[in-house]
Amino acid sequence: MSGRNRTILRIDASMRRQKSVSRMLADEMVAALGARKHGVTVTNRDLAAGIGIVNSAWIEAERTTEEHRTPDQRALLAQSDALVAELQAADDIVIATPMYNFSVPAALKAWIDLICRDKITFVYENDVSRGLLSNKQATVIITSGGTVGGNDVDYATGYIRHILEFIGVKDVTIIDVTGLSKNRSQVIENARKQIAETSARRLSDQRNLSVAE
Repeated sequence: MSGRNRTILRIDASMRRQKSVSRMLADEMVAALGARKHGVTVTNRDLAAGIGIVNSAWIEAERTTEEHRTPDQRALLAQSDALVAELQAADDIVIATPMYNFSVPAALKAWIDLICRDKITFVYENDVSRGLLSNKQATVIITSGGTVGGNDVDYATGYIRHILEFIGVKDVTIIDVTGLSKNRSQVIENARKQIAETSARRLSDQRNLSVAE
């Protein structure tokens, strides 16, 4: 991976552009992965800028084979195609998201719906799913005020991990930044330690792969 140019895909799901902890820590994670180094490209996908949703026309277009799609159907799928292409091109994926009402923001759910594409990002073989996006690493930064990650009402962490594994991304690290309302400074300090450890491991893996090649 380090023997060629690398691409980091950053996805921000917070609707707050200012004073967002998830965005602040995503800045730090992307920088730690080498965003400013030669040969590293960062693709930013800010879901607060707007994202489409799946509707009946979209489903019909997606289920129509490429050669039979109308120009209108291709236009309906254009954003989804672009989102999938970003994932396909990425080596490292950084998702930064708050929890809204114990789960993921609506915009992140819309992104998930648009990138889960049969025979493109996953396929079913003998009724068993297989993800098609392999050899990628993902870091998920999850923030919350009162909800604590991993408890009975955390419907975000396991869901995001499952979706990434469903599309083939097996190397997933969760940066837990939950419970900010209880001890904000300590939670952020712990998250920064996780970011340092994760980025160091990622870069070490890349160096080892380069030597092996």
